[in-house]
Amino acid sequence: MRAVAAEAFESAERSAPPVDATGEPGEVRLVEWLRESDAVDPDLSLVADADGEVLGHVMLSRGDLESDEAPAAGTGSTSAQEPGAGDDPVAALGLGPVSVRPDVQGRGVGSALVSEALVRASGFGYDVVCVLGDATWYRRFGFLPAAELGIGSPDPAWGSAFQAVRLGDTPEEGWPRLGVFRYAEPFARLEAAAARETHGTARPR
Repeated sequence: MRAVAAEAFESAERSAPPVDATGEPGEVRLVEWLRESDAVDPDLSLVADADGEVLGHVMLSRGDLESDEAPAAGTGSTSAQEPGAGDDPVAALGLGPVSVRPDVQGRGVGSALVSEALVRASGFGYDVVCVLGDATWYRRFGFLPAAELGIGSPDPAWGSAFQAVRLGDTPEEGWPRLGVFRYAEPFARLEAAAARETHGTARPR
């Protein structure tokens, strides 16, 4: 998976800067950090292969939905890590990275991975998936600007590129204002590492 992520993001129009001595795009290290964390269920880390060769990979990681209202000291944020737990929680996931080997891009590999990942997430009881990416491409899977679903972006500058999709039978009527989505900790680690390396910022893809 590391090799596929490296190939995919080295040829991408935009990618995170390197954060280690390998010189590979930061997304490569992000995949490793996510795999080492407890934010990714192995059943939501999918690989596409043919004749024993890995063609692509996608991950879904658990995220948090933080209330717009500041929580009382010590109460923390609204967690999405335990689907079905608590008082009507909304279980949320972040989509990405999505990696497809450059020589098979445009052949439906990425679409197949994302579609299957969403089906599995719904089957496991998750309510919503968020993603930062090309709105035209993600629209085919039902993604909308996250703000339309009551979900705030981690960075307001992302605008409509930050999207979300409801899963399963989650009703549209009465859908609440959910708060700001926060990616799993490895994404913040990538951003901090990239900032140290470049004095800039890296963003979840």
